[in-house]
Amino acid sequence: MEALIEFGKILIPASLVLYAVYLTVRSFITREIELKKLEVRTRSIETLLPARLQAYERITLFLERISPQNLLIRLNNPEFTARDFQKVLLDDIRNEYNHNVSQQVYMSEEVWNQVRNAKEDLIMMINESAIQLAPDTTSIELSKKIFEAVMNKKQDPIGHALSELKKEIHQIF
Repeated sequence: MEALIEFGKILIPASLVLYAVYLTVRSFITREIELKKLEVRTRSIETLLPARLQAYERITLFLERISPQNLLIRLNNPEFTARDFQKVLLDDIRNEYNHNVSQQVYMSEEVWNQVRNAKEDLIMMINESAIQLAPDTTSIELSKKIFEAVMNKKQDPIGHALSELKKEIHQIF
């Protein structure tokens, strides 16, 4: 019996010390894991932030480049027929879009939908304007029709998409 008491005198304090060491080590490891997570998160923000800003810049540039006032002036050639000019316009819009489509991963789905809808609306406007003209009319006539369609729109889809894009940028930064 006396041996059991002596064994208890050794075992109970040793167990308490072991439990205290366990709690201390667990607390230390938990704190280290949290610090590592914070460090990784900080590094990813440092990496991701410039990429997101660049994506917003590229989409802003895309919207500016496909706006009718810029697009028509940049691509117009008096030697084109209306149908040729329509094809050039549509090809340029699609190429610009395909070049920037990967930027959608950096922005909200709502803003990306606005950008895509603005592009589709412009394509429809170009096609509707081209249908109203004879195939052999000049590119200048098609440009005039497109400008008329833009002026008759209640809301500029490209301007609206740019506005939503800027709102999102201001919310994030």
